[in-house]
Amino acid sequence: MTTALLVIDLQVGVLQDCFDAGGVVARSCALVERARGRRAGGVGAARRPQDLPVGSASWRLADGLVPAPVEPRVSKTFYDAFADTPLHALLEARGVRRLVIAGAQTDYCIRTTAQRAAAEGYAVVLASDAHTTTAAEFGGVMLSGEQIVAHTNGYFAGLRYPGVDVGIARHDAIPF
Repeated sequence: MTTALLVIDLQVGVLQDCFDAGGVVARSCALVERARGRRAGGVGAARRPQDLPVGSASWRLADGLVPAPVEPRVSKTFYDAFADTPLHALLEARGVRRLVIAGAQTDYCIRTTAQRAAAEGYAVVLASDAHTTTAAEFGGVMLSGEQIVAHTNGYFAGLRYPGVDVGIARHDAIPF
């Protein structure tokens, strides 16, 4: 089964105030290097919010995450990296049927894209130690970034779709 690594929103401005941002970037870089060594395709998805103007210092990818010339970068405006982007067509053209997902904004972009990928029939492995987010408040309840990451890992560890493999694994235990 052809595998691609999908790295989402690991931009300087997005990582600000994220839980374990430096560790997540380092582990994501390790995933990128392993994927490249195994000739697994890589795709980067980056969002275009108004507070991250294209070309600005906050827009650039975190150190160590420069895409190779053959690795496409998809710009997105929604949490779901498949929504209104060429991501699905890029993956189909490369014969990808399995996605390893890492990146930022666990509670938005990571969770939404990973679940969409599974619903579309892709096998999905969420790199359990290579995604991050900031603390959030909803309805008067504060959740730390660490709690959101842990909850999302638990959610994906139990997510099931008919005929689709979905799960989590530490970055260093994911085969390519």
